[in-house]
Amino acid sequence: MRQIFTLAALVTREALRTRFFVVIVMLLLIGFGLSLFVGQVTLIETQATQSGLLAAFLRLGAVYVVSLFVITSMVHEFQDRSIYLWLSLPMQRSTYVFGKLSGFALVALITAVLFGAALLGDVPYQQVGLWILSLLCELLIITTLSLLCVLTFHQTIQAFSVVVGFYILARSISAMQLMAQGPLNISQSWIDQLINIFINLLAMLLPNLERFTQSEWLVYHTGHFDNLLEIVVQTVIYLILLVAMSLFDLYRKNL
Repeated sequence: MRQIFTLAALVTREALRTRFFVVIVMLLLIGFGLSLFVGQVTLIETQATQSGLLAAFLRLGAVYVVSLFVITSMVHEFQDRSIYLWLSLPMQRSTYVFGKLSGFALVALITAVLFGAALLGDVPYQQVGLWILSLLCELLIITTLSLLCVLTFHQTIQAFSVVVGFYILARSISAMQLMAQGPLNISQSWIDQLINIFINLLAMLLPNLERFTQSEWLVYHTGHFDNLLEIVVQTVIYLILLVAMSLFDLYRKNL
């Protein structure tokens, strides 16, 4: 446990050294600027529109900066060969993975709390709390996936491209299922049926991130903590799978 805490503390110090939280503050300022601009040009439901736009911008910004931080941090470890130094010590590879993930999870937690606190002015704290917890679950999935991609590809462009593709698919898979079904009164060809089967298989493999961190909770105050149960279950399942894949990939490498 001491080794895990040490690695987590080093990740947090790296976030401070690379001015990660300066980027967080800049995103907050940009988000507030966009919401104020929209408030000036919106005629009706100004507050709801501002809250929804700010929440959507902060969610995408959090996924972007956290995934990029994880990827660049791990790629830097491979480039300066510090990962080989860590693994040369009396340390299990699983300890290294869990230590890094703990540090990245702490950074994700701080990011989610800071972004959620920016919404407290216009939204009830219950809805903001639900939004923060859901965003944290979303960031944990993206963080673990980013770590897996770096362990597999060792390059920033490839790893980040896979993460972006995964996120877009997971966010839009429900809409893709609806589009693949087509009109109800038109019979589908065998190609359409094959595409529909393929999309349904993707939906079974991917987390339904569309149900995570919904702006609707902040705009119409429709969020309930019952929604959090499904989100937590999905998060736990995918974290276990992604961590297991990361450990398998790391243990099979001759480092």
